[in-house]
Amino acid sequence: MKGKILRVGTTYIPVRNIERSSSWYISKLGAELSYKDEDKAILNFANQSFFLVRAKENETANFYDYQGQERFSLTFEVNGLSALEELHREFLKSQIKVGDIEDRGHAGKNFVFSDLDGNLFDVWSELSPEFKGKFHI
Repeated sequence: MKGKILRVGTTYIPVRNIERSSSWYISKLGAELSYKDEDKAILNFANQSFFLVRAKENETANFYDYQGQERFSLTFEVNGLSALEELHREFLKSQIKVGDIEDRGHAGKNFVFSDLDGNLFDVWSELSPEFKGKFHI
């Protein structure tokens, strides 16, 4: 079975307002718009496609762990601690809701941020070795 699934191609994110949310992802995260109608927007960033899908009120991609803590389902990677710290400063300056930079007891550091609809995302300071090799970083 090894090697049959090659990559994650698309992530679906529930949002309430396609116009408002797609503008936020474009202006705050540097996403590029590929397609948009009243029910969905297709955005490209972080080497992936993201579908913003019009969803019901209070719907998010988050989940709760067994202790009742709300969790993110997606981690973005940056290249090193200085890149993480710089992105954290940029997000704060752009008035994106962000958490503190954390040491979670493994390699690198992380912080969590959220979009307009409360979807939580993680950012990690370590690029995967496979990604570094593939893109010669």
